[in-house]
Amino acid sequence: MEERMMNRWWRIAGGLSMNLALGAVYAWSIFVAPLEKEFGWKRADTSMVFTILVFVFGLTFILAGRLQDKLGPFKISVIGAVANALGFFMCAYTTTQTWMFFWLGVVAATGQGFGYATPIPVMAKWFPDRRGLAVGLAVAGYGGGSAIFGPLGGNWLIPTYGWRTTFTVFGIIFFVMGIVAAFLLKNPPPGYRPAGWTPAPAAKAAGTTYDFTPGEVVKTTSFYWMWIAYALGTSAGLMVISQLVPFARSKGVPLALATTAIFIGAVGNASGRILSGWMSDALGRLNVLRLMIAIAAVSMFILPHTGGVAAVPVFLYLMVFVAYWCYGTQLSVNASTASDFWGTKNAGVNYGLLFTAWGVAGIIGPRIGGRMFDLYGNYTYAFYTAGAICAVALVAELMAKRPAIPQVQQEARAKA
Repeated sequence: MEERMMNRWWRIAGGLSMNLALGAVYAWSIFVAPLEKEFGWKRADTSMVFTILVFVFGLTFILAGRLQDKLGPFKISVIGAVANALGFFMCAYTTTQTWMFFWLGVVAATGQGFGYATPIPVMAKWFPDRRGLAVGLAVAGYGGGSAIFGPLGGNWLIPTYGWRTTFTVFGIIFFVMGIVAAFLLKNPPPGYRPAGWTPAPAAKAAGTTYDFTPGEVVKTTSFYWMWIAYALGTSAGLMVISQLVPFARSKGVPLALATTAIFIGAVGNASGRILSGWMSDALGRLNVLRLMIAIAAVSMFILPHTGGVAAVPVFLYLMVFVAYWCYGTQLSVNASTASDFWGTKNAGVNYGLLFTAWGVAGIIGPRIGGRMFDLYGNYTYAFYTAGAICAVALVAELMAKRPAIPQVQQEARAKA
């Protein structure tokens, strides 16, 4: 029993290590000003790098999820670790936008998709009793990676050694962390259940007793409502993430304090993934998602009116924390919801289908920020637009319901 318990916690450690390495991409905004200064790129140009990365990440996650379900987590994790590290490493040699689009937007993004595809199904299988909390802990690293690498790069490496060296250092670190994680991410034995645990069908976060195939998932109306809510709800968060440092600077916040906002946001992102995951175990997945999307909508209308009036922009930090919390919640709780609603057997590919919403959000969010800034010279209308799409996301989430087991399967069970 103790050995099995240690097995469970080692898997969380592996998920954290992998996601810390992957989540440094949320610190992307530390590279925006140096790249624009050296190459004369516009804000929409630098935003496009992040847009391509998120979109490719979302697409490759489907393939990685399918392969993970068939081949297991180790091989997929190794591919993810190598590609992510290589992409960052090669960005040190950037001379054109195309180079950056390929190595960060395609190669590193593919590594992100493969690396992120493994911890979530592994956690869902090891922790059927605390799925929301376990998935939240594992993916918290993705939210918290920028808390480490944002200040490391923005406050020390870039000012001291330049952005090229920073990409090189990041690539080496990410390779080591990803390979370590690959050895820790293993599936439990078939039919595994924690000692002393029995499913409670009446619980608000109870998992389905039927494993949906991908074809059956896309026939449920809940999939489409959840997809719309996921795409629009995370678009707002990605808009903030992709523009955070430039936005803070535009409000009069000094560079060091603007970079600190990345740390504040990362803590909020990780907290949302963990604590909202824990809350969803008790309150229900959809209830928590609805609450956090509603709060996100409000925060988007408040954020453009924060700034650097005080020596330390406390109110800006507070609202960034809230916005990132709501964003992190969606990445964590949607993953748990997918396993609860559609089963764990095909968790990789089923969540991959839902996760394409995040890839689309990668187009919507950063483009809103970059385009609105180029048009108006500030981010006010970008935040207002993000708040409006969060309101639409809330309506979609309210329409989502737990899917019923397909009629054919119900009849087959009745005959059995």
